[in-house]
Amino acid sequence: MSRPRTLLAATLAGGMLLTGCAHMGPGTVAVDRFDYSTAIADSWKQQILLNIVKIRYVDLPVFVDVSSIVAGYSLQTGVTVNGVVSSEHAIQGNYGSIGGQAIYTDRPTITYVPMTGEKFLKGLVTPIDPRNIFFLLQSGYPADFILGLTVESLNGVRNRSAAGGVLREADPDFVRALQLLREMQLAGAVGMRVEEDKVKGSTAVLFFQRDDLPAEIQAKGAEIGRLLKLPADQQKFVLSYSPMRGTANELAVNSRSMLQILGAFASYVEVPAAHLKEGLAAPAFEHESAGQRTIGRIRSGSAKPENAYVAVQYLGQWFWVDGSDWQAKRALTAVMFFFTLADTGNPEKLPLVTIPAQ
Repeated sequence: MSRPRTLLAATLAGGMLLTGCAHMGPGTVAVDRFDYSTAIADSWKQQILLNIVKIRYVDLPVFVDVSSIVAGYSLQTGVTVNGVVSSEHAIQGNYGSIGGQAIYTDRPTITYVPMTGEKFLKGLVTPIDPRNIFFLLQSGYPADFILGLTVESLNGVRNRSAAGGVLREADPDFVRALQLLREMQLAGAVGMRVEEDKVKGSTAVLFFQRDDLPAEIQAKGAEIGRLLKLPADQQKFVLSYSPMRGTANELAVNSRSMLQILGAFASYVEVPAAHLKEGLAAPAFEHESAGQRTIGRIRSGSAKPENAYVAVQYLGQWFWVDGSDWQAKRALTAVMFFFTLADTGNPEKLPLVTIPAQ
């Protein structure tokens, strides 16, 4: 092949290479999936923490959900190929040139939906079904933590409460019963099974113990029964929602609503002294001693914290959960999980989103 033709062929081959097909979609899946999931999780934690702080300040909590994410990408390429093949004795000689351009566009469409409506509001103020709480205990979740966060009382024995901005400490019998129940859980000495009777429409919880328990562990089990006013010779109880003690075969659970759970968590927010002095938040909240602490703390300060698990800004102050405060981290995660247990209903009808072809 002559030199002019070789040069022209090379130029055309280079142009074809630049305009070859390349797939963008598969390469974006791994990046988008994790980046968007991380961003949604972080924003969800911040939203929960901000609403807890707002409740501490007797402000209105507002929830907004991310209903859909559509990540649209486009890549437009173009190639210009020029060349001149001259005659053997031409003065200008032979030459070739290749030019190209690429335009990349990332245009995500994210739809936000305010969580409102009768079903959602009803779900916020409706107590969590007691059987869902005991299903968590059956799965191995710590009894002292779950019951301490989700119930107002067990068989009339009252938990710590912060209703209406007035703090009421837990009955000593309640604190002691939860402590003993957790100790028996850790020792593998007690288990439970939740049974549903669809015919009668009732749910029962069956407590059972190993036969080879040491006398010390058996004494703890007997003490739990006395503290919660349960019959010593009975292991199976019908779960019922009630603020007062029921019949001998019932375990009356006064479970909290999501709004009550958020309010209970809000009582652990440390409010700056200046805000208390100005009356921006109720001054009656106090905290337990370190030995009774099961939820942790929500700290506050004027500067943005470092190494925080989650931090938000409100009224010119920063509020955060320390990365090393595992009790507060566990409680915040549990609050987000409890939202799935609350009957908030289906989201409102979503708006129609039209994504143009790229």
